[in-house]
Amino acid sequence: MNPNASRTVLRAMFDAAIAAAQPALCVPPHLPQPPKGRLVVIGAGKASAAMARAVEDHWRGPITGLVVTRYGYAVPCERIEIVEAAHPVPDAAGEAAARRMLEVVRGLGSDDLVLCLISGGGSSLLPLALPGLTLEDKQALNRALLASGASISEMNCVRRHLSAVKGGRLAAACHPARVLNLLLSDVPGDDPIDIASGPTVPDHTTCADALEILRRYEIDVPPRALALLETGEGETLKANDPRLPPIETRFIATPQMALEAAAAVARDAGLTTCILGNAIEGEAREVARTMAGIARQVARHGQPVAAPCVLLSGGETTVTLRGRGRGGRNVEFLLALGIALNGEPGIHALAGDTDGVDGQEEIAGALLTPDTLARARAQGLRPRERLDDNDGHGFFEALGDSVVTGPTLTNVNDFRAIVIAAEPGSTDRATRRN
Repeated sequence: MNPNASRTVLRAMFDAAIAAAQPALCVPPHLPQPPKGRLVVIGAGKASAAMARAVEDHWRGPITGLVVTRYGYAVPCERIEIVEAAHPVPDAAGEAAARRMLEVVRGLGSDDLVLCLISGGGSSLLPLALPGLTLEDKQALNRALLASGASISEMNCVRRHLSAVKGGRLAAACHPARVLNLLLSDVPGDDPIDIASGPTVPDHTTCADALEILRRYEIDVPPRALALLETGEGETLKANDPRLPPIETRFIATPQMALEAAAAVARDAGLTTCILGNAIEGEAREVARTMAGIARQVARHGQPVAAPCVLLSGGETTVTLRGRGRGGRNVEFLLALGIALNGEPGIHALAGDTDGVDGQEEIAGALLTPDTLARARAQGLRPRERLDDNDGHGFFEALGDSVVTGPTLTNVNDFRAIVIAAEPGSTDRATRRN
């Protein structure tokens, strides 16, 4: 496979992964039968507005509701109100939307049905805090968590124990109406409690868990937040809590589905496919070193699969911010992968976030080629210095290798594909300095 073909198939796989998780495709098969009473739609996340539009397009009866999504991700709806707010650091618009959402579902009866549309990003979009905490407190906590290197599960554990809507509290506000959750998963393991921090599902974690996470990563929080956790006031709703209404939860799209769609594209291009996992976590640069070792084993020894092939993976890595660069866990992974491979011939890769936003940049990710480091050095870029400064976006943008999709209106976590075109044993190359 020539270099241009490798780049083309990588982008085609990424596009297929995104297309497989489009709400217009995934929502309609899971719509419920009309309830005896009202149908009220609520939701939060980067895909929630597109999910709401899919509901409107296929629901013929009366419908009302409120959904909050990220700025730039709104989709026009006629019967469901769409509100935009900030992500990943919350703002007043998200706080107001969360407060209104609680009011929207209050006063419903047992014949009513709440259709809850949840996707990744909802944690920041529903930032209403427990009494005694301010929006500024939540903003500072989010920034600290994002910079700490904590996993998404750990971050969400802390968030929901300080929230007025997460950890099942929004579901409790719906009681006695039934709740049907349609979830578009962006988290490793597809645990419902970690998708938007679980506003409409019971929580199995505790205040003690949240405290341990804060201590492990040495994150300072306001005294009131500490008191909520230490006294147990911030405890979330557990399974069988009588305050919870009847709840049904359905996954309509997951990282695994996206990887399988990408694998089908790869097979059509004549590549053997190997899905390494859909829930891979860890520090981005450490995951990259591991992936580089696997790719090199394939290229040199044809193990565990023979080239030409593609190694696919999903999940959510983390980045512990040490520098002042533009960040992005996918470009951090890709730059570390390039340094570890050190120009290994015949290996191309793409890493990107399926929501189109890697970190806080309107850039999904980037492409890596065997000559990436050489081209960078020819421009005076120092790969290791850029990695140390957490500046993957600046590095790949300078090379013209950023992947920009615009708002994808979906989110099934990170996507990584490594195409290995070299035959086993073709390892001759000049030694390069990093």
